[in-house]
Parts: sequence; C-alpha cells; structure tokens
Amino acid sequence: MAEPGPRAIVIGAGTMGIGIAAALLSADFAVTVIEPDDANRDSTRGLVRSILDESERRGKLDQGGAEAVAARLALAGALSANDLGPELIVEAVPESSRLKRQVLVEAEALRPAILASNTSSLSIDGLAEALSDAQAFVGLHFFNPVAAMPLVEVVRSKATSDATVASALELVHRLGKEPIVVRDAPGFASSRLGLALGLEAIRMVEERVAEPTAIDRAMELGYRHPIGPLRLTDLVGLDVRLDIATHLAHELGPRFEPPRLLEEMVADGRLGRKSGQGFYHWE
Repeated sequence: MAEPGPRAIVIGAGTMGIGIAAALLSADFAVTVIEPDDANRDSTRGLVRSILDESERRGKLDQGGAEAVAARLALAGALSANDLGPELIVEAVPESSRLKRQVLVEAEALRPAILASNTSSLSIDGLAEALSDAQAFVGLHFFNPVAAMPLVEVVRSKATSDATVASALELVHRLGKEPIVVRDAPGFASSRLGLALGLEAIRMVEERVAEPTAIDRAMELGYRHPIGPLRLTDLVGLDVRLDIATHLAHELGPRFEPPRLLEEMVADGRLGRKSGQGFYHWE
C-alpha cells in the first residue's frame, strides 16, 4: 500500500482557495477544504476537478490522473473535525483582518508545521499578533489563476522562524512554482507594483486617454506584459482592487487613492469577470 501523502488544509472555497487546493492535490497532498457555506462547499469538488481536468488536458497530469488526484480531496464545514499536526494550513478567506485573525487563531490550535495566510495586502505582522506563537506563521501569496501563475510570494513576519521560511520555500518548489522572499510591508512587492500600474491605467480610461483595449495592448506589445492591466483588473475583481487600493492609500499615502471611476464601477456592480462586466464584457 502506498504511503499516505502529506496533509494540508485550505480554509475558504473562493477562487483562490480552490486554486490552491488543486495545486496541493497535484503535488501529492491530501487536502481538506474548509468552507462553512453549504452552497459553496457543494460546488467545490466540481470546481477543483475542472482545474485538474484542464491540467490533464495540458499534459501536466498523466492521462486519467485527474480522477486519482481528486480522490484525495475532502470537504468540511469547520476546522474542529480535523486531526492535529497537518503539514500545512493556509487560509484563503476574504481580505478582512478581523476574519483572518479569527480563522488563524482556530487554525493554530491544530499545530500545523506551517501556518500560512494568502493575503495579498494585509500585514503579516499584524495578523501574527493574534497568535500565541507566530514562528510557524508566514505569508504565502499565490496569484490568480493559481494553476497558471508560477510566482508565490513568501512573506516573513518579524516572528517567522528561519526554519519556517526554508520549509515554505521547499513547499513552493514542490508545487512547481518559483518563490520570492519579501519582508512584511504594505502591498509586499507584487501587489504594490501591480496596483500602481492598474490604478494609473484606470485613470487613463477616466481621462479618456485611450480605450481599455488600446491601453492593454500598449503594455502587452510595448512592454511584453502577458496581460494588460485593465484585463487583469477584471480578472482579479474590481472590488478586490478597490479594497487593496483603499488599504494601501491608508498605509502609504495618496498615490494609491482609488480613482473615482473604480469606485463608481464597483458601486454599479461592474466587478469584472465574476459579474460579467468590467472594463470588458465577459460571457
């Protein structure tokens, strides 16, 4: 009988949680996804399977491998049903400091080897303050879509141990991705730079400098970006971009103040791909 693989728990079955779960399953982890919402939990298995099926079609999994990999997925409504000592717990709940702190405190009680947050902008030091011992706590910032994006930011807090950072780097390599290590700072490296470009692109639309397609093509063809900043904003979600901009404006000053157009589009429910309409129309 084959030895059981390492255990991982992913908290939250949103877009990022599902993508992270699929990546861990593909790397031979046995994964439990925690999702308290019944409807979201019921749809999780099918969404994870669709990612694995696509990986199989692209040759990243052996023929017929998606079914075997998906068999290692378990679903639960709460953390309390899980055994102690998983190799990894990663929270991927919405970007609320209060909610993340609550979830992390519950997760710490299971004594994982690595306790991680997938936050894209909240302070890892700030989240660590809720924990009794934050040496095993680290930021693991995955990018959407997880299956396609090769980068993971490993964000260390003041309390994160060198051993935890080393284990996190080993984990990222096991997932077939490339890690960079950054210290805890508002927006880390990627969100800060990516948001600055995205906000300026939105201001250019607001000022009628050019149409969204032209602005995106300028960055794709002129600077070799694989995707333009406005299409990327649609994929990330305009509401997510607005939340991050508001947070960074508070932390870093007015250069991150969200454009009025972004605020108006979010108020109108034009959130990008998930709502069907953003800077582009999505089927």
